Amino acid sequence: MGAKRKKQNNNFSNVVQLNTSYTKQKQKHVTILPRNRNQETYVLKLLDDTKDIVFGIGPAGTGKTLLAVQVAVKLFLSGSIDKIIVTRPAVSVDEDLGFLPGTLEQKMAPWTRPIFDVLREYFQAKEIEGMIEEGIIEIAPLAYMRGRTFKNSFILADEMQNATPNQMKMLLTRLGEGSQMAVTGDLAQADRKVDNGLIDFTNLLAKSNSTHLDIVHFAQGDIERHNAVKEVLQVYGDE
Repeated sequence: MGAKRKKQNNNFSNVVQLNTSYTKQKQKHVTILPRNRNQETYVLKLLDDTKDIVFGIGPAGTGKTLLAVQVAVKLFLSGSIDKIIVTRPAVSVDEDLGFLPGTLEQKMAPWTRPIFDVLREYFQAKEIEGMIEEGIIEIAPLAYMRGRTFKNSFILADEMQNATPNQMKMLLTRLGEGSQMAVTGDLAQADRKVDNGLIDFTNLLAKSNSTHLDIVHFAQGDIERHNAVKEVLQVYGDE
């Protein structure tokens, strides 16, 4: 994959000690720890510089997006990456983006809000705005990513259960030197039941001997958001 990121200390106790010193604002120290074994495994794989693409697949509330954003912030603040790229395959965004008012970030806001909710735990709103203006944080809808290569970046591809096989292949081949990608999805929430890119690729990956790609499967027992969420999923029969 080319030049690797700076070697990270992968001791679990050091995984999420995040010290946000990016801006001129008062420094804020944040400590958030994975709460179960699958979350720990997921974070350690994301920090493993031999794993360039890591899939986090499972139900809502298991921390797939939350932990990926935390790792992205950690890598950025440590100087291991220069940019954080955010994307997701909202069908209406891909097809109708030009008809919506506002900037690209404003058009994507309804779909990227969960990610920016996490970023706001580490940076103030004005800081995030400045990082977007400087290109440190970039919103890159799948429809706009073709032909690009992202170097020295952390790419977070969220809610990929609705991607087509062509979109998935296009996304995964955007990775450049010194970059890391986290791909998240919940197959139980897939609107696309056939011709599904996430299902297609993970099935192919399971049959391969890849060393640079890995998958962490989350289960209902890994849900940490609220006990009521677990019961809701039990009622629906989702695992």
